[in-house]
Amino acid sequence: MSSSSSSALEMEIFQYIDAHQSDFIKDLKEWVAVESDSIQPHLREEVMQMMALVADRLATLGATVNLVNLGSHELPDGQVLPLPPVILGELGKDPQNPTVCFYGHVDVQPAKKEDGWDTDPYTLTEINGNLYGRGATDNKGPVLAWINAMETFRALKLAMPVNFKFVIEGMEEAGSLGLEKLLEEENQRFFSDVDYIVISDNLWLSNKKPALTYGSRGNACFFVEVECGSKDLHSGTFGGIIHEPLLDLIALLDSLVDSTGHIQIPGIYDNVAALTEEERKLFESIEFDLEEHRNNCGVKKFLYGTKVPNMDLSVVEKQVVEHLEGVFSKRNSPNKMKVSMPLGVKPWLADFNDLLYKAARRAVKTVFGEDPDFTRDGSTIPVARMFQTVTQKSVMMLPIGAADAGEHSQNEKISRHNYIEGTKLFAAFFLEISKLHQNLHETSHTETIN
Repeated sequence: MSSSSSSALEMEIFQYIDAHQSDFIKDLKEWVAVESDSIQPHLREEVMQMMALVADRLATLGATVNLVNLGSHELPDGQVLPLPPVILGELGKDPQNPTVCFYGHVDVQPAKKEDGWDTDPYTLTEINGNLYGRGATDNKGPVLAWINAMETFRALKLAMPVNFKFVIEGMEEAGSLGLEKLLEEENQRFFSDVDYIVISDNLWLSNKKPALTYGSRGNACFFVEVECGSKDLHSGTFGGIIHEPLLDLIALLDSLVDSTGHIQIPGIYDNVAALTEEERKLFESIEFDLEEHRNNCGVKKFLYGTKVPNMDLSVVEKQVVEHLEGVFSKRNSPNKMKVSMPLGVKPWLADFNDLLYKAARRAVKTVFGEDPDFTRDGSTIPVARMFQTVTQKSVMMLPIGAADAGEHSQNEKISRHNYIEGTKLFAAFFLEISKLHQNLHETSHTETIN
């Protein structure tokens, strides 16, 4: 395809998206209205309804949709709840096209107006060009934008430039229960012909400049428990004559981090990865306004230097436990201390020189008129590493939400601009990855012949 015909095709697609943005926003309003909170047990039926809504939408596009039953799970109080099904969808099987698998989730974090929202969180409300509602940016908006981009090709009767596959879940906010097992089971079937995996479940680093994400933080979550007597005691009668477990706990927690945010656990920084020269050059062009970022967070001051990449979870667990045991022993407390690490997630890192990132970079340039920032995300996004480890495929995070979108917070939003331009970005990406993939295979074929 020549550059002029390619530009004409992009123009036709972008004009259609602009002309139908009201329809796309109406669809998002319908999705946001479903209170698909995966945390609250009494709202599980809402999550089920949301999964059915997505399945119907994909089927309308002509996709083959499989709602995979994951069974049930038991809550700490003994209540047993059904797990929402995971959608495995497929559209297109052209052997000449690359196959791109898109992951997204349509469950949301809890939200109530009395939590500090200016509007009803489940009524999408547009104010000054911003679309406010729970799930607008995390993650219903991006999932719909991807579907809208596909729908645009179909509506214009254009050949799909890629084969599509989908993995859409309804338990991401509750830990993606059952997803990893499903991926392992489907690795030799559903994922056998997948070339690339795209996730759009994070934000730009800036309010205005797009970003591509090639890494995310891991996570080590610890429980520290201090036990005193075997029964409750009257604070007046016994206060001051027993070793209060709360005082032990305060001392233990205070020993972990100093007032500057420096982690005080011996050896914790020993395995920090050095910044490579290639990454240093990559970061030079990043648009990052510290004051803007502070305003987005709603705080007066930041701590620095507390994000630690390249750490081994088993080593971290040993270091934390040994440190806390040392602090506790010095207190000569008769109480009992217990430290556990119930959750540990390794960081994710991709190759930003991969074909996926080259295609996305070109798509960003086409839609937004500038190159994107290349960033590592401060969030822990377990599905990125999960997909990469299980499938051994190329994985990329392609966000469309700006830094001020307020994911997990009050007044979560996606701007009309980001939602519509994000839809164009996905459409442009389909074209770019198709071209680059075919060029790669033509080059490989020529080299083989020679």
